[in-house]
Amino acid sequence: MMTNKAKPRRPIEDYALIGSTEGAALVHRDGTIEWLCLPRFDSEAIFASLLGHRDHGAWQLAASDSTARVTRRYLPDTMILETTIETGAGKAMVFDLMPLPAIGGTHELVRIVHGLEGTVEITMDLRLRFNYGAWAPWVERKEGMIVAIAGPDAVRISSSVDLDNVDFATQARFHVAAGQDVATMLEWFPSHLEPPLPRDPHALMRRTAREWSLWAQGCTYAGPHAETVRRSLVTLKALTYRPTGGIVAAPTTSLPEMPGGVRNWDYRYCWLRDAVLTIYALTGSGFHEEASAWRWWLMRATAGAPDELQIMYGLHGERRLTEVELEHLPGYEDSRPVRVGNAAHDQLQLDVYGAVIGAFDAGRRAGLHDMDAVWPLQRAIAKNLLTLWKQPDSGLWEVRGPPRHFVYSKVMCWLAFDRMVASATDYKLEGPVEEWRQARDEIHADICANGYDAASNSFVQYYGASVVDAALLQIPMLGFLPADDPRVLGTIARIERELLENGVVYRYRTDGANADGLPGHEGAFLACSFWLCDAWTLCGRTQDASALFERLLSYGNDLGLFAEEYDPIAGRQLGNFPQAFSHFALINTAHTLAGQAGGIAEHLADASSPGPLS
Repeated sequence: MMTNKAKPRRPIEDYALIGSTEGAALVHRDGTIEWLCLPRFDSEAIFASLLGHRDHGAWQLAASDSTARVTRRYLPDTMILETTIETGAGKAMVFDLMPLPAIGGTHELVRIVHGLEGTVEITMDLRLRFNYGAWAPWVERKEGMIVAIAGPDAVRISSSVDLDNVDFATQARFHVAAGQDVATMLEWFPSHLEPPLPRDPHALMRRTAREWSLWAQGCTYAGPHAETVRRSLVTLKALTYRPTGGIVAAPTTSLPEMPGGVRNWDYRYCWLRDAVLTIYALTGSGFHEEASAWRWWLMRATAGAPDELQIMYGLHGERRLTEVELEHLPGYEDSRPVRVGNAAHDQLQLDVYGAVIGAFDAGRRAGLHDMDAVWPLQRAIAKNLLTLWKQPDSGLWEVRGPPRHFVYSKVMCWLAFDRMVASATDYKLEGPVEEWRQARDEIHADICANGYDAASNSFVQYYGASVVDAALLQIPMLGFLPADDPRVLGTIARIERELLENGVVYRYRTDGANADGLPGHEGAFLACSFWLCDAWTLCGRTQDASALFERLLSYGNDLGLFAEEYDPIAGRQLGNFPQAFSHFALINTAHTLAGQAGGIAEHLADASSPGPLS
């Protein structure tokens, strides 16, 4: 499917994530911060050169010697990036971090250069551009610091070296010797307020390292690839919006699914499709507090209109996510348009009903507190779904073509009623259990009659389709049919033939038959590849599953971060980065392969009570 073999100028995997659990930044391996959104993940970017060039906002901190050798890692179990620079004259480290925000609305980004050997000359070039690179701020010096203001946003820059303003940039050139530190701090604050005095950057680093390490100690996963799983969990914590518990799909917008194409979306919102995967990944790994916060975010976001669930919401549960195009930005590798907001928020996507009810059921089984408070909402959602499930929708992948009766959407509707019956029965909760049971069985029969193609012995993407969809790999994971059912085995085999290519799984064929509604192609969806591992494991093909899992792990970058998609021909990551969906899938697959509690396949495939296998 992928044919682009040109080496990208700045590949997505060359970036690192740092974050405060409220805002986030991407740091290129050359020491340039090219993306920064404060005070929220979805705020207008202060540095947006990721989607343009350096005059759209960037902050470079690097050796003056362009031949310097650079290596990097995260400090263990933290989101503190450590970059080691070696030149012929010396060796130094750069620490990049974003502490938890200060009381009073100030958000900080700290960069500390520490000399190790000899002397290293460092060059700094900081270009503040507000509103996604569109505005050059008004700049003044105050008490030895630089303050930049544009509209509601203000930024203060303080440093232990002298800073100069040259051509709308803040610059410095300095030497760091062994044992010497140079710290520079960027602080965002509301422009109508006076910020508090700057906090000590070294104390902030020590505190931030301690907070991350203490959090990571709660991890209970002890299977193979434990370090990779822990890194994924730390990444997901960094993508969690601390004030509300919502988890963003990614901290970026418009990183393309195909360079130069139009498949560029804003992922800085919270998707309901992730709901059940999130609960299993977090509770199975020991993080019940985060799972509980996500559960309450789900309840707040969907409350008030449980009969009209959106596919995504804002960080606080906002429903209006108006999509606009930023024409002043040329896009990553000329991928246009650059979008903020997401028009898919007003689509009908039936799978989210099963995802939400499944998440609440998973939380109840994991022992989360106060789950009885969620039951009335579950009943309201299920009541509406009694008739809604019969409608066509836009499907899991939010296609922008005509609505269809997507098989995966129907399976998730089945899951919703299956979990309602199971919850009511197992926990003695009140409700029309027989009505839910009848709906569950009716949906099951409808899918088997209309979503299965006997000629190919496989389920198809939507009723009457001639193509398959990788989401169908979840049929045995969800317990809709046993893994050894001939129809399941036939579906897996067909997905292997048609969607497994060069060692990775594509969502579907991007041609006219899949009702995509968009031109061009895309990379392989990493979550789908992890789902194939799950399906193979359930079918007893554990060696195949383990081999594929090992290969998929090699597609992460040197820091253990995964984007949404992967191009196996060009050997590069694609799509928004890092992607929560990929990391959730990785964690759940690791649990499944290890045979540990936590894998969604173990819980649902064994606990569900399917309807007639007709």
